[in-house]
Order: sequence, then structure tokens, then C-alpha cells
Amino acid sequence: MTAIDPQQMTDAAAARLANRARLFTRINQADKWFQVLGLAWITPILKAAAGDNPRAQFKEIWRLLMVPFLAIAIFLLLWGTLAPRIQTSLGAVPGPSQVWSEMVNLHEDAQAKAAKKEKFEAMVAQRNEKLIAAGKADQVKTVAYTGAPSYYQQIWTSIQTVFFGFLIATVIAVPLGIAAGLSATANSALNPLIQIFKPVSPLAWLPIVTMVVSALYTTNDGLFAKSFLISAITVTLCSLWPTLINTSLGVASIDKDLVNVSKVLKMDTYTKITKLVLPSALPLIFTGLRLSLGVGWMVLIAAEMLAQNPGLGKFVWDEFQNGSSSSLAKIMVAVFTIGIIGFLLDRVMYALQSLFTFSNNR
Repeated sequence: MTAIDPQQMTDAAAARLANRARLFTRINQADKWFQVLGLAWITPILKAAAGDNPRAQFKEIWRLLMVPFLAIAIFLLLWGTLAPRIQTSLGAVPGPSQVWSEMVNLHEDAQAKAAKKEKFEAMVAQRNEKLIAAGKADQVKTVAYTGAPSYYQQIWTSIQTVFFGFLIATVIAVPLGIAAGLSATANSALNPLIQIFKPVSPLAWLPIVTMVVSALYTTNDGLFAKSFLISAITVTLCSLWPTLINTSLGVASIDKDLVNVSKVLKMDTYTKITKLVLPSALPLIFTGLRLSLGVGWMVLIAAEMLAQNPGLGKFVWDEFQNGSSSSLAKIMVAVFTIGIIGFLLDRVMYALQSLFTFSNNR
């Protein structure tokens, strides 16, 4: 029988340990992104599969995956049991199965509308080609499709609007927050305005914004539709405060030793802000941005409902006014859509925060 070389056994064991260490390093690196995506439960599954204390990892799987799954199952069970017992003017409250069926119907309707729009655009293009071939190029014109927007188009309109309003709010709030954090005088000037306007409801801002935009934006051929600007500016006015407050707090909380170093080095204002202030305040700034985007999304739905501007809010209001047997189910589809998009928007901001800061706050 051939003798086994102990050195070979040692080398093989060392290689296995090295491979195992590399595997867990990759899992820990991937865990950062699982946290960002809200998929933290994947990490203990991978660790358990790799043989890292399966009992301890099972506890993590139970806490991160099974408990939320169980809570959702209980919610669906209670919803399905209690909903048929609640009668409204439009009939019984729809249960999970009816809402799912309505979601499928909205998807099929969106596909049908997309096909109809594509057919219309093809007909217009074909007509224009015939006119060009006949030497009547002066009669060629672009005809806009005026059909009702699909559910997906309304979702996209709302997302575009909230990001536009959020961008304007960020451009206003961050510089003002930096000024308030660096200067006690600027803070004293801004604080009363913040305390007065921060609690104002979007329903109070909306009529003012509508009248001002209608008075100043009189063209019908501008870059943005008037309804888009009304909703976006309302989002801006209601969502800039969390970013402004958190930016001011983050700047004011910078270590005094760093401020003294900037004075010793005789940094100019621009260098001080870009090299010292912003890197130190970024965690709190991003916290404010996440709060602002969440507030903006809630405000937008209310603004669209009240002003009848295109988007998810108008979809909800139209279904409420429609009063058909499927209206409640469609409204509940919209409610879940709004919630899921709100979660995804927060994850997007958290992903950006993870890229630019060292904060682990979620």
C-alpha cells in the first residue's frame, strides 16, 4: 500500500481553508448589495450552503425570510377572510384573488393599448411615405396619438414627475443647508421659514402653484406640460425640508478639529465645502434625501388626485369616480403599486448612499 505523504495532506487542507476563506469573503462582499436590495436573507442561505454553522444560519434565515413570509401569509389570510364580509356601495371589498385578476387585466389592457398606439403610428408613417412618394412632401405632418394612457404609462409619468420635483428640491435644499450649517446668521434667517412652511400640506400648496404656473407658463408648446410642472413644483415645495434640515445638521456637526485644520491651511470657501464639508456631512445629507424622496412620492399622489394631473393619483381618482364593480380592485392594485415603487425609490437612494458614504444606516 502506498504511503500518504503528511506534507501533501497539510497542503491540501491549507488549500481547502484558503478556498473556504475566499468563498466567505465573496459572500460578505455580496452581502452589502443584498442589504441594499432588501435581500439580506440570501446571505445566511449562502453561508449555510457553504457549511458555516448551519444552526446559527437557520436562525438568521428564520428571522430574515420566514418571519416576513409568515407575516405576509397571515395578512393575506386575514384579508381574504374579512374582505368579503365588508360591503360597500360598489359591493364587497375585493380579496387577494380579485386584486390579482385585476392586475392581470390592467397588464393585458396596457399591452392592447401599446399595440393600438403602434398601429396608429405605423399608419401615420405609411401615409407620410405615400405623400412623399407622390411629391406632396409639404402635406407631411406628425399626428400625435391621443388615446388614453395605459396603466404603465401612468406609472412612468408619476416616476418622472417625482424625480423632477425631487431634483429641484435637492438643488435648492443642499446649498441652503450648507449655508445654514456653516453660518449661524444664515441659520437664524432660514429657521423661521423652515418652521412655518415645513408643516404646510400639499393640498394647500397646490392651488397656489396651479395659479402661479398658469399665469407664468402660458405656452402650450413648451418643454414641459403645464400639469407636469404643477405636480413637480408641488413635490418640490413639500419635499425640500428634510434635505435642508439634515444637510444643515450634518454640516453643523462636523468635527471642530477639521474646521480648525481648514483655517490653518487657509482653505478658500469652495475648497472647504468640497474637500471637508460635503464628505463629512454626506451620511446625513443622504438621510435627508431619502426622507425627501419618500415625502415627495406621497405628496405627488395627493397632488395628482386633487389636480387631476396625469399619473397614478389620477388613475386612483378616476376609478373612485367611475364606480364600476372592478373599481375597488383597481384602486387596491394602485395602492400596492404605490407602496412597491416607494420601497424601490428608497432602495435606489440607499444604493447611492452606500456608493458615496461609509454609513451603514438603513
